[in-house]
This record gives sequence, structure tokens and C-alpha cells, in this order.
Amino acid sequence: MPENQNEFGKTDTFFEPQVVRSQMVPTKFFWFLVALGIPLIAVATLFGFLWFGWFYNIALLFALLITYYFGPNSKDLRFRRRMDAVLSVRARNRIRIELEHDGDFHLSGVIRDEIPATFSAEVPETKFSISPGQKFTYEYFLVPPERGEEFFRATYLRLNCPFGLVQKQIRLNTEQPVKVFPNILALREFQLLNQQGRLREAGIRKSRLKGMGTEFESLRDYSEGDDFRKVDWKATARRGKIIVREYEVERNQAVILCVDCGRHMMAEINGVRKLDLVLDSILLVIHAAISAGDNVGLLAYGADIIQFVPPKKGHRQLGVMLNAVYNLVAEPVESDPVRAFSYLASRHKRRSLLINFTAVEDRDQATDVIKSFGSFSRNHIALLANINDPRFREILRNEPEDAETLFRFASAHFLTDERRQAATMLKSANINVLDSEPQDLAGDLVNFYLDVKSRGRL
Repeated sequence: MPENQNEFGKTDTFFEPQVVRSQMVPTKFFWFLVALGIPLIAVATLFGFLWFGWFYNIALLFALLITYYFGPNSKDLRFRRRMDAVLSVRARNRIRIELEHDGDFHLSGVIRDEIPATFSAEVPETKFSISPGQKFTYEYFLVPPERGEEFFRATYLRLNCPFGLVQKQIRLNTEQPVKVFPNILALREFQLLNQQGRLREAGIRKSRLKGMGTEFESLRDYSEGDDFRKVDWKATARRGKIIVREYEVERNQAVILCVDCGRHMMAEINGVRKLDLVLDSILLVIHAAISAGDNVGLLAYGADIIQFVPPKKGHRQLGVMLNAVYNLVAEPVESDPVRAFSYLASRHKRRSLLINFTAVEDRDQATDVIKSFGSFSRNHIALLANINDPRFREILRNEPEDAETLFRFASAHFLTDERRQAATMLKSANINVLDSEPQDLAGDLVNFYLDVKSRGRL
């Protein structure tokens, strides 16, 4: 099973089709002939031709066995499965199947790729017809519901045999392990929007991408949209036209992502756990920091330290980070942030942007965060990222009409007020707070990071 990963992050897997099991599948036409034989045998019996029933059934069975035995096989087939090197959770991943035929006879039938048991797919089965020396290709989309490791189980072919009496079902040994990561496809979409200058569609304010850093690089003519604070008035007076300063991006700064994997992150929003929403959103932050030449690290914690990835730069670090988070799960235990951030403080001293992904729903939780995370606000830029459930906004938008909706309205109002008071406490402790809904979290995180960079706060 040779496997090749090309420069586009795709995996091409070739299989020499080894038949694990071959099975005879009579067709509808065969059963029609069986049913047709009943009245024929009855009529023949009435006229005294008792031998006709035996002859008819034996001849039909003999034809079935002969066509099955001399029917087509898969020895001249080559099977290839093309897909991304890793799959994205809760996204439509494209799977491309290719069959190459090197035999001497035309083949037709049905092919079905056996996907992992928990996945859902759009049309993993299709009819095929392939001539000698030709290639048959089809695609389908696969949606993994959870991160982690899974595997393709096999591929089944039902080859049409002569006379249409039987199909030969062949199980090919095409098992293949696959890893499901956070939504990599969203990262590719971000890169595409960046290349096309359409980042505003992803919630990224384009103006924040210009002029990051505080280290002087060069002078240039003023263009519409430039910040007047960048105007070099001495150069403007000398040249008689408005001149602005260009600043290059400051590199080798550090961003550390701290992810709570305790019970608070098990809560679901629209059927998706908060931890999964966090892991999907941090991909854009990692990509933005690496693209800016900064170091990125990770601390995943629960009751104990789960993962620690020291901050480093370079695109290789993105792969290291993804491998560290793809199988993280939220556990029904109380996290120990004091232990986690003491661990981090002992291993990282340099001023950094620290982003703590956890759930703060009330003042008691805010107090715990201040005790464990607040000390970092003195020497670092501390940001707490909290996911807000959009259902609260929808409930508060509508006037209550009965007792049940009034109860929901009062509960949503109470919880929203608790979160607001908790955010005020955190800000008083010099901890930045980002309270975003799931669809806005990634864009808000990148905007905050770019704002920190542009102001030279690191």
C-alpha cells in the first residue's frame, strides 16, 4: 500500500487489490427466471413432463455457477484513494476514488467505499463501467463528527457477470487509517481570502494587517487609507508632498495558547462542545502568528498538564501544534489552573501574548481565573477567550409570551448579567476579555493579535 503526500497536503494511496472475500450475489433477473420456472414446471407436470422441473432448475443453477466461475475478477484492477493528508472535523472532506483497468475485458458493476462507522457521507457508492486501459473516477464527500483516529474499512465491488444472472461481490483489502483534525479546511479558506484581499468576509479587519510593528523600514508616498500618525512631517516638508513611514513586522515574539480541557469545556453549543469550537478557532491564530514570524506554543491542561509545546516559529510548528491538539478531549473533572500556570511560569519567562481558553460564567469562576491567571497580566499580555452561546441573544431579543418563555427570558438575563460582572472583574485585574459567539471567535482572536502587533505592545 504505497502512500504519497504531495505538496498540496494531499494523500494518494495506491492499493494492489487483494481479494479478501468473494461472494455470489444473484441478480433480480435470476430471481425472475426462478419465479418464471414455477408456472412452466406446473404446466409441464400437468402434461406428464415430470423431468422438466429437474432439468430447468439444474440448468439454471449450472448457468449461474458457470457465469460466476468464469466471470470477471479484480486482478487487473488498480485502486487509488485520494484525499487530504488529514480530515477536518464537521466539514465536507472530498474523497476521490480512481480505478485503473489493465485487463482484456470490459468491466462494469457497482463500487462502494466502506467509510469509518461513525462518519456520514454523500454517495460513497456508485455504478461504474471501465474499458481495458481506461480509468474510472468518482468523488464523494465525507463528514467526520469527532476528532481522533479512524480508518477506512474496505472497498466492495459488485462485478456484472455474463448473461446478467449473477454479480460477483469482491471485498478489497483497502483498509487505511485516517486522522481527523480541527477544521483545516477553514484555514485554507482563510489563506484563499487573504490572497484575494477578501479577509473582511472572514471577520478580519484588513486595516489591521497594514503597518504592523514599530521598527522603521522605509519612506513612501501617502496613499488613501494610511494612518496620519505615520506621516513623516520632515520628509513631507522637504519633498513638498505627504510622505509616510513604513514599519516592518516585529518578529520572534511569542504567543502561547492555553486550553482548558476540564468539565467546563464539555458544555455544548448547537451540538458542538466548547473545546471543539476552541480548537477550530485557534488554527487561524496559529497561522497568523507563524506568518508574522512569531513563536507559537501550547499548554493544554485539566486536572493535570496534558500537553505542553514550547513556543517556536516556522511552518513546521503548525504541524506540531495540530498533532498536539487533534485528540484532545474534555473530561468530566475539575481543572487545576493554578498548577497549570505555575508549570507555565516555570518554563516560560519571556513577555508573551497568553490566550487562556476557558469558560467563565459567573463571579466565582472569575475569581478563580484571577488567582491562577491574573499574575501573568503584570509581565505579559493576558487574554481570556470565552465562548458566548448565541441562544441567549435570541431569547433576549423576543418578548416573553407565556410562563415558559418568561422563565427562559429571566434565566438568560440572569446568566448574561453574571457573565458581564465576571468580565468586569477580569478587566479590573488587567486581564483582557474576549467574549465571542462561535462564528466570530476566530476572527476576533486574529484581530486582537494583529492589534497587539500593530501597537507594539509585545
